[in-house]
Amino acid sequence: MGADDRAKLMDSLKANRRSARGRASDAPAHKKPVAPKRKVYDFKEMPQIKQLQMHKAAADMMGIENPFFRPHDGLASGTSVIEGNNYDNFASYNYIGLNGHPKVNAAATAAVAHFGTSVSASRIVAGERPFHAELEAILARIHGVESSVVMVSGHATNVTTIGHLMHKGDLILTDSFVHNSIAEGARLSGATRMNFPHDNLDALEKLLADHRHKFDKVLVIVEGLYSMDGDFPDLKRVIALKQAYDAWLMVDEAHSIGVLGKTGRGISEHFDIDPNEVEIWMGTLSKTFSSCGGYIAGSKVLCDYLKVSAPGFVFSVGMSAALAGAAIASAELMLQEPERVTKLQKNGSLFLKLAKEAGLNTGPSAGYAVVPVIVGDSASAATLSNRLLARGINALPIIFPAVPEKSARIRFFITSEHMSGQIERAVQATVEELDAMRSDGTAVDRLIKATR
Repeated sequence: MGADDRAKLMDSLKANRRSARGRASDAPAHKKPVAPKRKVYDFKEMPQIKQLQMHKAAADMMGIENPFFRPHDGLASGTSVIEGNNYDNFASYNYIGLNGHPKVNAAATAAVAHFGTSVSASRIVAGERPFHAELEAILARIHGVESSVVMVSGHATNVTTIGHLMHKGDLILTDSFVHNSIAEGARLSGATRMNFPHDNLDALEKLLADHRHKFDKVLVIVEGLYSMDGDFPDLKRVIALKQAYDAWLMVDEAHSIGVLGKTGRGISEHFDIDPNEVEIWMGTLSKTFSSCGGYIAGSKVLCDYLKVSAPGFVFSVGMSAALAGAAIASAELMLQEPERVTKLQKNGSLFLKLAKEAGLNTGPSAGYAVVPVIVGDSASAATLSNRLLARGINALPIIFPAVPEKSARIRFFITSEHMSGQIERAVQATVEELDAMRSDGTAVDRLIKATR
């Protein structure tokens, strides 16, 4: 074929292609069917909710009643009323018995009578009231520092403070067992977060040695009393480490104020440490102080800065009169009646001693306000809780993901209001019910039996 003929053939092929494309564009397109729009999303489609429903179905098959969200009628202290029945109560952090105290109730009532039930604005706008400064002053005095700032949520106090003070380019070093609010604050900040194994200060020192020089600010966070295990860190060594590596230290005292120290002033009193060697003290008002909310205590410069810049403070309503009044009265009573702290510590020591003698796994608990009994899997922990309830003892399970699955437990909160007889009964019943459960086999064995 000559060159002219080849050129004509190519022109013909190109023309045919253009023609075919034109015909294709003229042909009606086959549209994909459009799914009808939903009016509202069904959250049952979320994978997390599907998994939760599977867990519930398995629990139902094994006959495990949901141990959570049982309503208590009236004051929960050393005893509590559930569905008209009295129970020995080990599920309350009314640690030194101030919730329901006549002076605390009277203070809350008087505050409401004068100020109403809400301050009706954020404090920076128009919600500031005299009781706010009074509460912050007594909290600073308890911690032995210059100042404090009170917020309306304990969880939000950690989230907003950590999230606001730390930024990308900073490093946050946390004990692996710290509270969710600390983890959320670290995530919000954008800073790099590294965990060290629980109470392993050698590992903390290595992290500081290996990484301190790579970051601008470094914040170390520990708790004064760990709420899942009932132990506490060697604060003297933690302070020495943070000083050696030019880091900040934050101590969450949610569960240690009113519990540690001769007069309940917390872990600094327990170790006889100058509290001004710690940059940031955090605490909650819902435990020893029988109210609701959280606070940061430390230098006046720090607290004044948070009051004008921390989102969780600036953009939240000020604490109500009733809550502040109850917290102030509770703080005063704690200082006036240190025998409450002594009684709590005596009760915690007794519970731990009896539990260990009975062969129960109490983990690293130091025997103050929190003593876990570790039983293994979540199903076993829930079953044990229900069996204890049937024997007149209210103690709730802590299950995955709050703790690792193999570390599911019953967590006993010990208070100054418990009698020695209640403690003895609780330990004995736990031993007997655990023995009975083990004779029935593992949770898997019980599930297999249930499916037959």
